Amino acid sequence: MRPRMSISAVVLLTFLTHIGFAGSRVTVALFAVDHGSAALTVGSIVSMYALFPALLAVYAGRITDRLGFWLPMLAGAIGVLLGLLLPFLLPSLAILYLAAPVLGLSFMTFQLAAQTLAGAIATPAERGRNFSLVSLGFAAGNFTGPLIAGFLIDHVGHARTFLALSLPVALASAAIALGGRRMPRPQGEGASRGGRVADLLGIKPLRNTFIASGIVSSAWDLYQFFMPIYGRAQGLSATSIGVVLSAFAVAIVLVRVFLSFAVRRFDEARLLTWSMFVACAAYSLFPLLGSAWALAAVSFLLGIGCGCGQPLSMTLIYNASPPGRSAEATGIRITVNNCTHFMIPLLFGALGSAAGFASVFIANAGFLALGGYVSARNNARR
Repeated sequence: MRPRMSISAVVLLTFLTHIGFAGSRVTVALFAVDHGSAALTVGSIVSMYALFPALLAVYAGRITDRLGFWLPMLAGAIGVLLGLLLPFLLPSLAILYLAAPVLGLSFMTFQLAAQTLAGAIATPAERGRNFSLVSLGFAAGNFTGPLIAGFLIDHVGHARTFLALSLPVALASAAIALGGRRMPRPQGEGASRGGRVADLLGIKPLRNTFIASGIVSSAWDLYQFFMPIYGRAQGLSATSIGVVLSAFAVAIVLVRVFLSFAVRRFDEARLLTWSMFVACAAYSLFPLLGSAWALAAVSFLLGIGCGCGQPLSMTLIYNASPPGRSAEATGIRITVNNCTHFMIPLLFGALGSAAGFASVFIANAGFLALGGYVSARNNARR
């Protein structure tokens, strides 16, 4: 009998891999800013993270349903490692346009397989807990990566920071390579046999969750792209920016610790709706603030709103997916999220360059308010 991989092992692997990925986003943005790039240029680089995930996530989900979890997780972790080593070996603005899509595609492949694995090794009663735990692994990496990156950029420079961020990813890659026999075999029958994406989009609970997840994801992505730029404009050091970003990540960790208790009292769809309103309130406050501590406090509030999105949407999507198509449905969620990841840096980078920072925050607050209102109406009609 094959030994089963534990959820704690999945959480550890996601934590190690996300340290490198989350740290890379800060390092890439600050590398570009510190080399004189305008907000639009930084946005064009950061948007490259989402280009291939937006195009290929559904296909990657079908492959995961057909082949299982080990190969996608291993390929994804090794790809993140390569994406971090490229700007260390060839530190230039041009290489970021290659490293960013490599990092984005590779992390999407790893993330999709790891999230689906968390559901596959759980009983129905354990599934919500498993998704909360694996989300904690991502959140802990999202806290650690930017904090490490901000500190190291100030002390050893951008190139060596990329090298340092590659070390935990190398460890995760080795662990995945050795742990393949502990992962369950593929059980997919749907996507691997030619099921249509339209069939999944026709399931109303899935469709509503894809939309809500994309809105919350856009708030998260705009924050990670724009906060380093805004912090630099306010005169903050890379270390201070890392602290501000880590306050966001701490809130995500805390909200996910207590999320399982909240789900027992309120259903997942309503909690996902209220998360948009909390994120809206945070974005409304950002233009009024400029100090590191004030920005950290509002970042913490935003983290509470954004932190609910991933585990709630994962649970809703896994539970509503047809048998054998859970990874494909997860791939659609990642596609929707990465479409926002691709468009948001370009759109709001151009808006920030043309109309100033306040317009970016207010516009996204309005987007979140509209999404929350539509989601609340959908919940009322159920």
